[in-house]
Amino acid sequence: MKNQFFILLSALLLIVAVTTDAYSQTRQRDYYQLKTYTLKNEKQDSVMDAYLKDAYLPALKRAGIENVGVFKYRPSNFLAAYKIFVLIPFVSLEQFETLDDMLAQDKSYISQGMPYIKAKYDAPPYERINSVLMRAFTGMPHMKPSEVEGSRKERVYELRSYESPTEATYKNKVDMFNAGGEIELFEALGANAVFYAEVLSGNRMPNLMYMTTYPNMDKRDAVWEAFFASEKWGELSTDPKYLNNMNKADVMLLYPTAYSDY
Repeated sequence: MKNQFFILLSALLLIVAVTTDAYSQTRQRDYYQLKTYTLKNEKQDSVMDAYLKDAYLPALKRAGIENVGVFKYRPSNFLAAYKIFVLIPFVSLEQFETLDDMLAQDKSYISQGMPYIKAKYDAPPYERINSVLMRAFTGMPHMKPSEVEGSRKERVYELRSYESPTEATYKNKVDMFNAGGEIELFEALGANAVFYAEVLSGNRMPNLMYMTTYPNMDKRDAVWEAFFASEKWGELSTDPKYLNNMNKADVMLLYPTAYSDY
């Protein structure tokens, strides 16, 4: 009877250990929110800069959230609408879910952000906000703030969004990065990736997003030239296992604002 008890106890402990380990591994992967503010003029751009610099980013730091990136289109990549991209890392979904409540109790945030928070209906600080929620790839479970140096206006922070025809082909493209070695190839070529992530919720799905960084356009172009010329990419791009797993790519060439954390 005693032996049966210990066998049952051992089995239960094993189940708990396996479940805990799986849960731990899931939590060890960062979550990211990419907030994109669409603006209609330079006045809104100025209001948003002041809000993000003086109120929002300092409040995020008080909430324990570091390494927040704020980006704008490079001048040579100008589009009709102004946009500001804010990339926020979270250690858990709970941290993401409770952020707004924390901000609502932050007196300094409310004081510094008043022109944004109490903006009039006929003078809003932005046109619209788009929000994408992501989870880091297993092949790069944590954000790595870029270490590239030089003038911020010269830097190239390349944000890419890859859409796939179906959920199955999307998973195949994610596998191409993780198990296939695409992440390792970027790393070997010095692409200085900030993150690779699965999009959990957004207006374009199924898709993945990632960001690589360079000190200037010459370096960016050289890395991509080496990427496409590499033997590894030649193998991956012709491997029947990975064919036709992407049908749309959006490429955004950005630079970090003066108050961005990297």
